[in-house]
Amino acid sequence: MSKKRSNIEVVVTGSPDRALRQLKKKIEREGVVRDMKRTVYFEPETQKRRKRLVRAIKQNIMRMITQGTFKG
Repeated sequence: MSKKRSNIEVVVTGSPDRALRQLKKKIEREGVVRDMKRTVYFEPETQKRRKRLVRAIKQNIMRMITQGTFKG
């Protein structure tokens, strides 16, 4: 498994609280925390496939709702 390195930079102009919020948003967008959680514990391939399937189903339902084609 390859480890992805992230270089996230935030320019501090003004308040440090604002810079912290920007850093948190960038970390969330990059998926740093999600990747770290994935490496903390072992997850079998079957669980990974199931999670991908559930995520795909949810995305399709949300897409259908926004298009107005979902009748549930």
